[in-house]
Amino acid sequence: MPPTERVLDVREHDGEPFDTITDALDDLSDGDALRLVNSFEPVPLYGVLDSRGFTHETEQVDENEWHVRVEHAE
Repeated sequence: MPPTERVLDVREHDGEPFDTITDALDDLSDGDALRLVNSFEPVPLYGVLDSRGFTHETEQVDENEWHVRVEHAE
């Protein structure tokens, strides 16, 4: 089965989206990716990703739109 990329847009999430993001990471299969869409660069998340064995690539696509592509580290 080819890898998939799930998109999680938390820009209009009510409250703190951290639990929603970590739940999505828990559901992420090896070889698949999660694209997190946020209204700011989620710098505090990077340490959590590293400690949980994920890699990430961040891209600012607009003034208030950031995409973070997350995958399991190899």
